[in-house]
Amino acid sequence: MISLGPMKTTLHIGKPLLRLGWAVLVLASPLWIAGCSGEPPAADKTLRIAVTTEPPTLDWSLATDGVSFNVLTNIMEGLTQYNERLEPIPAIAERWEFSENGRVITFYLRDDVKWTDGQPVTAGQFEYAWKRLLNPKTAAQYAYFLFDVENAYEYNAGKIKDTDRVGVKALSPNVLQVRLKRPVIYFPSLTTFMVTFPQRRDVIEQHGDRWTDPQHIVTNGPFTLDQWHHEYKLVLQSNPDYYDVPPALNRIIMYVVREPTTELTLYETGELDMVELPPVAIPHYQTHAEYKNLPLLRGYYYGFNVTKPPFKDARIRRALSHAIDRSQIPVILKGGQLPTSSWIPRGMFGYNPNIGPAFDLEKARALLAEAGYSGENKFPPFSISYNTDPTHRLIAQFVQEQWKKNLGLEVSLEDQEWKVYLKKLDVDPPPVFRLGWGADFPDPDNFMNLFISTSGNNRLQWKNDRYDRLIARGAAEQDPATRQAIYNEAQILLTETDSAIISLFVAAQNVLVKPYVQNLGLNAMEWLYLKRVRFAGQRTSPIETL
Repeated sequence: MISLGPMKTTLHIGKPLLRLGWAVLVLASPLWIAGCSGEPPAADKTLRIAVTTEPPTLDWSLATDGVSFNVLTNIMEGLTQYNERLEPIPAIAERWEFSENGRVITFYLRDDVKWTDGQPVTAGQFEYAWKRLLNPKTAAQYAYFLFDVENAYEYNAGKIKDTDRVGVKALSPNVLQVRLKRPVIYFPSLTTFMVTFPQRRDVIEQHGDRWTDPQHIVTNGPFTLDQWHHEYKLVLQSNPDYYDVPPALNRIIMYVVREPTTELTLYETGELDMVELPPVAIPHYQTHAEYKNLPLLRGYYYGFNVTKPPFKDARIRRALSHAIDRSQIPVILKGGQLPTSSWIPRGMFGYNPNIGPAFDLEKARALLAEAGYSGENKFPPFSISYNTDPTHRLIAQFVQEQWKKNLGLEVSLEDQEWKVYLKKLDVDPPPVFRLGWGADFPDPDNFMNLFISTSGNNRLQWKNDRYDRLIARGAAEQDPATRQAIYNEAQILLTETDSAIISLFVAAQNVLVKPYVQNLGLNAMEWLYLKRVRFAGQRTSPIETL
């Protein structure tokens, strides 16, 4: 997710994860935040948080970013969900079975899940949603997420027109069958993610592009979308017809607050219940009782549009990567970030800190000279593009200074608002741009699949057939040692041989949470599940004074 990442048998949750080295060490263990005892009045059960930008869309076939996901994951549910160990467990699917040597997976749905208009959730609505995601007319960047489904890629690429040939089919209102091209060990984890959630054809066809407006949208999750005041706030209400344990919160208010310093002030004055700390504030709060820190499965990188000169030349891309002293990044950001030149994050199977271009000025300068830029032949000026955010600006200023000091390059900075920036990346990616990736599911395929030739989230314009074949092998490989070797080779291609990206660091979460907020499970994937949150004790400020 863009960040601001067997034989015939009934699935035994967790066993495949341990066998394949999926366990994400301590990163996967949630940080359960507890408060004091005592229940506040019912009217006070409103959680107030901030989002850094307006959600670009709440159409979960089209959403790609973390802000949209944090809304959608609280108003919708899919076949599976994660437990506190980040293992897929039943949600709308009460169980699933593998057959045909792992190439067929059959999901058996609960019969008590309803949409907010009272209609039942059915297997046919999953089939419609998956085929809508894959429909080339939808132009969904996450269509590749389902390319392991039989004929999914062929349909998305326009090679076949008959949707009945796509390997997802509702066998009955409560049975969904998925046929795969090959065994995929992590497939149940894919179905935790928003793009696989069911959809209502009748609602979408009736309301067109406005089907996600609060007055039209129908959902099935623990909360409903009650209000969406654009560029101001979203309000979620508890869903009285939610099939599982009802949420303890009455509502959630998500305010759009673009400035981190403003967000922190609102937290300090009691207007917000949780805040993400800007780097400048972290040292001040690190010993505070409300401060929480944990590493994330989220990488931060600079990408190249490899079709644009002079960045067509891999030697130049490698030179720029070698010229950055990543060890300075935690000093700048102050929040426990991990510098890295490899791509798979620490805590995830496949991590290898020995991969990637190390800081080496001699090699960087030699590569630049080899590419023809030395002496009187100066490297042309260029810009670093990033979306507007103080942290992104800090990183851009640091990289700008590194390239100027170490290579004598003339580099300017260009920032844009998030929606505009995403559109630019889709239409015409700039030569050098910032992006991050947070885990959609805790397996290295999610990070490595991002850069295959058919990925809708690959903004690099980079294609490498060898890389594509390696990622396909890695998805099906069950031997951990062989799988590790596959991902080592693929990461070397991505970060060293072709240097299509400059991996900079693995992110960390630095937040303040009010002591009365209980059961907020902060986790390494930074997914904000709010249905289990409850309040303990009294807040001292009014519910809404913004």
